[in-house]
Amino acid sequence: MFEGVSNFIQGQEWIFIIIIAVVFIFGAKKIPELAKTLGKAKGEFEKGKIEGEKELKDLKDKEKKD
Repeated sequence: MFEGVSNFIQGQEWIFIIIIAVVFIFGAKKIPELAKTLGKAKGEFEKGKIEGEKELKDLKDKEKKD
């Protein structure tokens, strides 16, 4: 069933279809809120990643001293 559709729609058209589907599912008013939430989540992830790398480095430095 989808083989004919996937042959017809190629490349960048899928991006537009996904964007349209997201607008229909969440509504145009919710999209900025979702983007803001995703941005905050990414920031928290990066903070955690940096903190974890720092702790790992401190642990390795402590092991070298011992």
